[in-house]
Order: sequence, then C-alpha cells, then structure tokens
Amino acid sequence: MSGGQPTVGVLGAGAWGTALAQMLASDGRNVLLWAREPEIVEEVNTARRNSVFLPSAALQPTIEATGDLARMAALDVLLVVTPAQHMAVVLGAMPSHPRDLVLCSKGIEAGTGRPMNEVAHDTAPTSRIAVLSGPTFAHEVAAGLPTAVTLACGGGTEQWNRLHPVIARAAFRPYYSGDVAGAEIGGAVKNVLAIACGVVDGLGLGQNARAALIARGYAEMLRFGEALGAERDTLAGLCGLGDLVLTCSSTSSRNFSLGKALGEGADPAALMADRRTVAEGAHTAPVLADLAARHGVAMPIVAAVHRLLQGAPAKTIVAELLARPLATEVGA
Repeated sequence: MSGGQPTVGVLGAGAWGTALAQMLASDGRNVLLWAREPEIVEEVNTARRNSVFLPSAALQPTIEATGDLARMAALDVLLVVTPAQHMAVVLGAMPSHPRDLVLCSKGIEAGTGRPMNEVAHDTAPTSRIAVLSGPTFAHEVAAGLPTAVTLACGGGTEQWNRLHPVIARAAFRPYYSGDVAGAEIGGAVKNVLAIACGVVDGLGLGQNARAALIARGYAEMLRFGEALGAERDTLAGLCGLGDLVLTCSSTSSRNFSLGKALGEGADPAALMADRRTVAEGAHTAPVLADLAARHGVAMPIVAAVHRLLQGAPAKTIVAELLARPLATEVGA
C-alpha cells in the first residue's frame, strides 16, 4: 500500500494497456506500466508518449514505465493487458503475483482452448481473478471520453469492493458482475464476429447485411455462452452485446479493419504478418470454431471466419452463408 491507497499497475503497453494506465492516472494516482520493449519504456518515461501504440495521448506525469516484472509483482492490483496468446508466458515469468489480477485481454488460448481466467488461475493460483470487459476503444478511454465496462469478479462482492475504488473514474464506470465466464466469452466471440462485419463492409454488402450479421452473430454468442455456463444477462450487457455493437461498426476496431481488408481481397497471411498490433479474433476464430464443434453448438458465422482466415474467398463464404436453409429465428 502507498499512502493508504492500493498500488496499481498495468501489464502490457499496447494501445489498450497504455490507455488504461492513462485513465488510472487521471486522478493523480501513481501507475506502473510494464512494457516488453525497452524503447517504449524510455519514451514513456522521457517524452510522456507511446508513439508506437497510442500516439494521440500525452501521458500523465504519474505514469512510470518499467521492464521489470518483479516490480509489477509487488503491486496490490495488476491490470493484465498482454495479448491473450502471451499471457501465460508473461505471468509465468513473474517471481510472484499481486493479490488481484484484473484480466483485460480478450481471447482464448490457442492450443489449449483455455479462457484467460483459467490461464491466469493456473499460472497465478494465489491471486484473485477478475475480468474487465466492455465497449472500449483505447483512444477514447485515453482521451477521457465516457466509458462503461463490466467488472466481473471471481472473488464476488468482497473483491468488487476492493477493486472498484481503484478502477472507477468520473468518465470510466465499471458495473459489477459475478459471471467471469460470461464476461470472457462475450469479449472473445465479438472479436471474431467483428472480422465478419468487416468483410461485409469490404465487400460493399450494405448496412442491412451488417445489422443482420450482428443479430445472428449475437445469437451464436448466446448459444455458445450458455453451453459453457455463461448467464444470458451478462451477454446482453456491456461485455457482450455492447462490445459487439461497437467493434462491428468501426474501423477503429482492429478486428473489423482486418475483416474489411479481407473483404477487399487482401491475403490473410500477408495481413497478419504485417500487423504489429494484434487482431485477436484471428487467433480466436479457429479455437472457437473447434470448441463450438466439440460442444455441439452451431456457429456458422464463426466457422465462416475460420475458413476465410485459411484462405477461402470472401465472396464464396458469403454465398455459402446465404444458401443456408431457412429456419425459425429463435434458437436457430
């Protein structure tokens, strides 16, 4: 504890991690930001910038960057914002772990099919796990624009009472949930659906098609979530439907931008090779498609995105979706 306040840090200095550090420091709180790249540590500490990942933000003076994981381990609360596929490695490299880990990365671990809360629990079993998820573009959060999120606490209301004073700000409003699984499923599935919506935009298929895809994608999210124990109310909230609408509607979404490029005819392998920022839905799609098949959950849009990322032509994929048999809307 520092001055009676819990000490807080952000693990990962991409756009989202840097934006969260900026938000946490907006009331003058000291925030420790871990970056893997020494040049980002140097730039944050000397120029108050992260020109690689969040060039629009002049960073608060109370943000300190570090490359030392031992310093992060000594904090009371740690927001974990590493790419989903690297979370286990980074947490595993820490000598110990804070009491509270707030997971802010959205995805499913490739190879194991583990959600992020299971990855964190297996790697840091002494920590309490929470999940922060919702409709959040990094540049808007960094600019202090109004934002609301779900804060799902595996430790229940006791953990919520400990965390929400650390995280809440005038323009950043967390809402409590006890449904960690639901919060994570919403964030993972919406990334894949955002790629599909980007494809619709890239092909010039119109607003009607995108709205229909969002609605049918949401039905897939509900089916998958319920099969894995999520609550419908959670998926109808900020971390499910709210996040889905945001990321399926703007090129500010990395996943939407990836899909748009695919719809315009770009090669999937070339797009992924050229991207320094992570379109997490591209990693999640094959894992999600496999999990859906194993649980007997129909997710045709997710399966289509998986095939698209394997190189199937976008127009062919869309034609196959449009040729699916007609059915009742509810439950289909």
